[in-house]
Order: sequence, then structure tokens, then C-alpha cells
Amino acid sequence: MVTIRDLHFSYRRKAVLDGLSLEFRPGYIYGLLGKNGTGKSTLLRNMAGLLFPQRGQVRLGDLNPVLRQPAFLEQVFLVPEEFHFPPVLIDEWVRHRAVFYPKFSYTLFEQTLVEFQIPRDVRLTDMSHGQQKKALISFALSTNVALLLMDEPTNGLDILSKSQFRKIIAGALSDEKCIIISTHQVKDLENLIDRVTVIDNGKILFDQPINNISRKLQFKLSFDPDETSRALYAETSLKGNALVLPSYDDEDESHPDLEMLYKAVVLQGDRVARVFRN
Repeated sequence: MVTIRDLHFSYRRKAVLDGLSLEFRPGYIYGLLGKNGTGKSTLLRNMAGLLFPQRGQVRLGDLNPVLRQPAFLEQVFLVPEEFHFPPVLIDEWVRHRAVFYPKFSYTLFEQTLVEFQIPRDVRLTDMSHGQQKKALISFALSTNVALLLMDEPTNGLDILSKSQFRKIIAGALSDEKCIIISTHQVKDLENLIDRVTVIDNGKILFDQPINNISRKLQFKLSFDPDETSRALYAETSLKGNALVLPSYDDEDESHPDLEMLYKAVVLQGDRVARVFRN
């Protein structure tokens, strides 16, 4: 669905994306992880046609985001980290915007508003930031676009809302849709994503499907000094040492701890990469 080849992008003299090549397929939820300022938002905006590559290319099928053709725009929606609403009720706001998305589902929109407990009789500008974010996510899901891009969607959501978010996103995926979620709050994507891509300083440090991570790595707590000594990454805690270890054929698959994985990739990237080359 989305093909990125040798993508370069800079703000004035500051290089942000440095030769990125990636592919995203429909039917999957992708987690784009990295610190603030590492190029995640810039990558999403290049995919959405809001920024233009200085070198390389981005394609949604045969469509070039740079051209911003109607056939492209009706298939893509970006939930930005920062946004602004007009002082109107949500129904009025939706009525003027849903027409741009041929597959917009008012039924799904109603269901999502109920799930998120969004008030209908309050102007958007009078809602809390968390309510505004949930209203925007509700609209985004209801567009039924082929490519849904979400930049830090859980920022501003409380614990219960984050749980609702994961449930709603998981239920919204289909074989025709590709969902890419950018975040630095990696715990918010637990049990949700199918593939992890870590970006740092404009380059890809890590890009693997969850099932491959489960086979290749173990995530566990241990007081065993031998296990700690062979860990790819270790953290001390009151419950024992939190470890990321290479997995072995006779051991069960381990459920990935995304926060530990991210730290291991950023701090011990070469050691982690060697595990996946074997």
C-alpha cells in the first residue's frame, strides 16, 4: 500500500529524515516509535502530502502524495498531535467535513462517540483537550480511509480513555486498511500493534513484526546473575532485574514489553540487531 524509498527531508539546514525506506501493508497496525524530534511526525506528514520530500519518494499505491489529488486525499486521514476546532457543535463540524470521505460511516461515528462518552450539546471549543482528541479520533475512524495516520493519539487521554482507544482501534482494522500510529509513549500501544519501527535521528534503528520479536527475544524479571550477564539490556528494579534476552528454540515465545524493547534498541542497537540477523 505505502512505499517509501530513500526519503530525505530537512528543515532549513537541519536534516530530519535521512534515506528512509519502508513499506506499510493493509490489514496491519504499525507502531512508529521514537523520541520527540526524531522525525516521526515529519514522516507522517510526508505520507499525508503535507510535506514534500527533498529526495526520494512516497507512494500510496500508484498515487503521489505531493500532487494531492482528490483520489489520494479521500483515502488518507492524519490525526495530528496539535489541532484546533471551531466554536461549533460536533454534528455541525462533521456535517461539513464528512462529505470529503466517500466511505464515511455515520453509524460508526455514533458508536464511537458513545464509547468515548463525547457530549453532543457542547461546542468543540468548550470541551476538554481529552474530549477534543477523542472527538477527532472518532471522526478519523469513521472516514474509513485506506491509510489512517495518527501522531501521538494518546496524548491528553486518561488511563480509561487509553484503554478505550486500544479497544476501538483494534476493532476498526480491516484487510483494506493500514493504520500507522506514531508515539513516544510506547506502553500505550501494548497488545495493539503488529509491527514495530523505531526511528532515531532520522534513520531506522529497528523494524520487525511482533511475532518475530516474540520468537527472537525474551522479556522477563530475574535475580539470576547468569541471566543478567547474557542479557541484551537490563534494568534494576525492586521486583528483580528487568531483562531483554535472546530467545532459544526450546523456550516459549515471550510477550514483548515495548518499553524495554525500545530502550534495548536505542541503547544496545547493535546487540539487538545481531539477534535478528541470525
